[in-house]
Order: sequence, then C-alpha cells, then structure tokens
Amino acid sequence: MTNKLATVLFVLIVAGIAIDYHLHGTVNLIFLGKKFYAFLDWIAFWR
Repeated sequence: MTNKLATVLFVLIVAGIAIDYHLHGTVNLIFLGKKFYAFLDWIAFWR
C-alpha cells in the first residue's frame, strides 16, 4: 500500500465518521466500536 492510498483511505474513513457523528450522534459510533472489538476478538481466534 502506498502512502497516497493510505492517506486517501484515512481521509475517507475520518470523513465517514464525521458525517455519521453529525447526522446521528455518538450512538452509532459506540455500537460500531463494540462490533469492531468483537470482530477483532474473532480474528484473534484464527491467529
């Protein structure tokens, strides 16, 4: 992955989080954070 591609992905992710925060507040971010933590736990099982 090049630095340019990593930067573009970072900007897209941050923009998506910012838009979601302004439209729906922090409720969705907390839900997604919990699901992401469960996903990381599931991936760690396969390692």
